[in-house]
Amino acid sequence: MRARIKVCGMKHNVAEVATLLPDYLGFIFYDKSPRNFEGLIPKIPSAIKKVGVFVNEKIDCVIEIATIHKLDIIQLHGEESPEYCGELSDLTSNLEIWKVFSIGETFNFDLVKPYENIVDKYLFDSKGKNKGGNGITFNWQILQQYPSKKPMILSGGIGVEEIDSINKLMAEEFLPIHAIDVNSKFEDRPGLKNLNTLKHFFDEL
Repeated sequence: MRARIKVCGMKHNVAEVATLLPDYLGFIFYDKSPRNFEGLIPKIPSAIKKVGVFVNEKIDCVIEIATIHKLDIIQLHGEESPEYCGELSDLTSNLEIWKVFSIGETFNFDLVKPYENIVDKYLFDSKGKNKGGNGITFNWQILQQYPSKKPMILSGGIGVEEIDSINKLMAEEFLPIHAIDVNSKFEDRPGLKNLNTLKHFFDEL
């Protein structure tokens, strides 16, 4: 069984990418992102979960967007507090909440602990100048210090060059990796995914 795959930053060719049947498609609702999604999500297979990505957004706005687009998961990519996440979880009990943490040269996993009983999954991304889509990987060895059994999503500059490393990491099974999140390394331009490169990644993972 291959690792689950999330293709994030969807904007221009959603229906075409959906034919590859990723486990998740991510839509960014953040107007400072070049991948900010506008309009309506086209009909996609029901097996594909829709993830809405938000950055320090007001809770009522998150709920409104989640309702309009029939999202399955809310991914929080800002400085959202445990209290914020708890309130959002209470108001959207039918949706999963994923909290993102950005990793640089080091990371203090004590930052994760206050969210342990609130969110459903953690996503670890590379720290960079943008809120995601920086195209750089972080040192995955840092994750050996991961103190939780909560499922995680591995993100941050992942491309075809990382296939062997991902397969090795998954085979070791020392981390509860739920899915692999890809974005900028599979684009012809922001929000336009290259289907051939994605298919190769799907086949080899």
